Amino acid sequence: MRSVVVLGDLRVQPMKRAGGGWSYTIVWPDGSVDEESDSFLRMYDGSGTQKTYAYHLVDHLRWRVREGLRTEAVELLDLHRYMGAMGAQVQMPFGQPWRMPPKRLYGASALSCLAACLKGFYLHQCSRLGVNDELRAALEVRRLPTQADRRRGLLGHVMTSMPANPLAPRKGSRPRHPKMLPNGYRAGLLGAVNTARDAMVVTWLSDTSLRIGGLASLYLSDLHLRENSECGDCKSPHLHVCYRWGNPNRSAAKIKPDWVVVDGVVTKGEIYRVSPAMISSYFAYMTTEYAQYAAGHGMLLIQLSGPRRGEPWSADAAGGMLRRAGRRAGLPGRIRPPAFRHQITNDVLDVTNGDAFVAKAVGNWASARMVDEVYGHPDRSAARWTPRSWRTSRLPAARW
Repeated sequence: MRSVVVLGDLRVQPMKRAGGGWSYTIVWPDGSVDEESDSFLRMYDGSGTQKTYAYHLVDHLRWRVREGLRTEAVELLDLHRYMGAMGAQVQMPFGQPWRMPPKRLYGASALSCLAACLKGFYLHQCSRLGVNDELRAALEVRRLPTQADRRRGLLGHVMTSMPANPLAPRKGSRPRHPKMLPNGYRAGLLGAVNTARDAMVVTWLSDTSLRIGGLASLYLSDLHLRENSECGDCKSPHLHVCYRWGNPNRSAAKIKPDWVVVDGVVTKGEIYRVSPAMISSYFAYMTTEYAQYAAGHGMLLIQLSGPRRGEPWSADAAGGMLRRAGRRAGLPGRIRPPAFRHQITNDVLDVTNGDAFVAKAVGNWASARMVDEVYGHPDRSAARWTPRSWRTSRLPAARW
């Protein structure tokens, strides 16, 4: 079991930067910085990865204190034991439990991120301090490239090996329907929300493949809701999702394409077409709640109650609103923002007879293969299931 002393030893310390962004480090109770973790986290300064790795590392360092381990003495077996205590399947006893209820064990995605964090941290420390060559050699393993690796590589045909992570969980077959929304989700959510802002969020997530972080980071200047706007990037109404590091609500776009302001007009960035329903919900929100409460920050989503009314609304708050609205509407399961991205891709595949290239263009996906393997979940029993999609399916032919 964890002790109270261990839980109070280390903590993540956010730091407000002069440019408006946030940095993260790990400190001890007396306020002194943990030099090992800080030197590693500074490599990711200015990115969301730094925050994620900081919270993974602080938990690992607390576990390491309990086990009485230091960087010089850590072995690969110890890291496997920690991965087992976090939820990975390891063929060994991993000691006392670490994540106690109500905390849950990590899923496959979180374990993969944790494995990448631990590998990067210990390789950095072993190289910087010149210690534990045995652990460094164990982590610097390589594997043969797969066909997917060769396709992604610039010179994939000459690849002979790829870096591997011995801590990463084994990848199984990806489920075909992991994050779909329940039937009637849109009408149910719109009937359960209480404000025009919340109705706009539901509409915008339903009609595009926007991430919740990108939606919460939008400024009014990013919206070009009329035809033939001055940016010249898209003739139809659209919006630009632009990565900004120092948003006051700490929300930021995940994708970071270049963008620039030309003569006061935002250009480039990640572009999403806007539907008439989105424009209608936008004007309903702007002419009522936004006009009444908004401050001078220029961001799209604002808080409508509490002492910070009128200030920017965060992505976490938007996710909580969707979860509560789903419960009020009696929808099964938990309504999560990523599910909207899967749903819009599935809807486009339905109306285009499974054309992944159209779904790629609508959803701004990197490739049609990502639509087939990750975001597209077409109805396997439908007659419109095309031979091309059948060939790309991961399911055995006997199940069709």
